[in-house]
Amino acid sequence: MAKRIDLDDPAQAFLDFWRERHLCTLTTLRADGTPHVVPVGVTYDAEHRVARVITGRGTRKAAHVLAAAGTARVAVCQVDGRRWATLEGTATVRADRESVADAERRYAERYTRTPRPNPERIVIEIAVTRATGNGVFDD
Repeated sequence: MAKRIDLDDPAQAFLDFWRERHLCTLTTLRADGTPHVVPVGVTYDAEHRVARVITGRGTRKAAHVLAAAGTARVAVCQVDGRRWATLEGTATVRADRESVADAERRYAERYTRTPRPNPERIVIEIAVTRATGNGVFDD
């Protein structure tokens, strides 16, 4: 059964789950309101409540976020058997070199590999406002 996570005081198990290496999904909304779901790598900075997805400038996910002009509601989710967690929030695109380098560093830490070079790389930053999950609550 899904439970809401207290973002002010998340359980250590929840934080650890977001440090483990897991493939995730990102859900964005198309112009017609239907969901677009794709596999991604996600990093989560619980202190600042920011999730990050690195991607190419020309991807559909980036286009959906850009089209929403600062109001893109998105969700990222990861699953490991009966454990799962979803982060929801508002997404923006960052293309400046500092933001991209920071997101690449975070990705390399979590996924234990440096992302391939991509001069068109941008970052989808999600200001997390809600989290839910199952099996990631107990310390």
